[in-house]
Amino acid sequence: MTLGALALLGVFALGILIDIPIAFALLMSALVYLLAFGAAPMMVSAQQFVAGMESFTLLAIPLFVLAAQLMNRAGLTERLVKLCMAMVGNIRGGLAVVAVLACMMFGALSGSGVADVIAIGSMLLPTMARNGYDKGFSSALVGTASSIGTVIPPSIVMIVYGTTSNTSVGQLFMGGIVPGLMLTAALVGVALYTSRKHGWSGGVAERKPGERRRAFISALPALMVPVMIIGGIRFGVFTPTEAAASAILYAIIIGTCVYRSLTWRGMLDSVKATAETTGAILLIIGAAGMFAWGLTYEQVPQAIAQLIGDFTDSRISVLLLLTAVLLVLGSFMESVAIIIIVTPIVMPLLAQYGISPVHFGVLLTVNLAIGANTPPLGIDLMAACRIAGINVSDSLRPLGLMLGAMICVLMLITFIPELVLFLPNLMEG
Repeated sequence: MTLGALALLGVFALGILIDIPIAFALLMSALVYLLAFGAAPMMVSAQQFVAGMESFTLLAIPLFVLAAQLMNRAGLTERLVKLCMAMVGNIRGGLAVVAVLACMMFGALSGSGVADVIAIGSMLLPTMARNGYDKGFSSALVGTASSIGTVIPPSIVMIVYGTTSNTSVGQLFMGGIVPGLMLTAALVGVALYTSRKHGWSGGVAERKPGERRRAFISALPALMVPVMIIGGIRFGVFTPTEAAASAILYAIIIGTCVYRSLTWRGMLDSVKATAETTGAILLIIGAAGMFAWGLTYEQVPQAIAQLIGDFTDSRISVLLLLTAVLLVLGSFMESVAIIIIVTPIVMPLLAQYGISPVHFGVLLTVNLAIGANTPPLGIDLMAACRIAGINVSDSLRPLGLMLGAMICVLMLITFIPELVLFLPNLMEG
């Protein structure tokens, strides 16, 4: 590895160690590299910063974020929770199962783990505490379940990966469905086991006649959103970006004409929240684009590909090695930055070993979902603990079993690629 590459990586690592925000650590390392080694004129920094964001597909990110914000303010989130409560809320451990199912359903609307934590956690964590659930367990469960939103479509993480790797976002969405459902089932199993072990009850003492039917009818408009998005992409009605725009229109119509709970003030607040979230994401994308350009200029991807090629010639060994690296990175870095930095490095490896970019993209999102709940960063876990009013350390003991379940799912989809590729291949038809 060249001196320039070592300097680029070293300055970035130093920035992370002294707790500089990830976007500024990336910018600092790229600028220091350009100034110290004169690899290109300084104008290149601005060009690469903008080039990282010049993609029509990335427009889907603010659109999906806005759609989720509008749906939340229109009351769709509350109706999803009520549906889950009506279905399973009266069984032992029912509230824990409700938390997992509600997080999965809202993830199919928002595509963001943190948004999932805020929307579902704010509603369920106080209720779980009142019903005797341990706050550490509840926070860990909501954090891990919310990260399913990064796997199940429409996933913002998949949109960024698809744009960076020139992989079909529609195929990635289809590939994330089965792993997302597997993660949901695994966490439901953990929730039931732990709840029954400790004797934690459900949240509904007795169901009224017709309650399930009424809850289903009330939540039906929300349940139709993922059907519209996935079905529209599957049958070629619209692209992921057009699907996001359609979701916004749908949310406005449902919120104003059906539920009549979406006000002008709510729409304005949704736009403001979307601008803040999108600005943060695009700042990281632009900075990571500069950093990735430096890595490519120094031929770091080729060097790493050659190193791994000398180490092993097994496709599975390569995937396991990449998984280990991603799990470590996910504990310290933000997901979007990891994708933009890692993707140019691994693409030559995928081609060399015949690994499907769709398969790897889904593995990447599951790895990042696990990393989003692994300290010291663990952004989803931190958000859940903040809502519950506890320290992250209080959630670590129950967290282990949940991460173990998620890693089991990760291993299954690593060794059985058909679990990921079946639906994308069906889409290609």
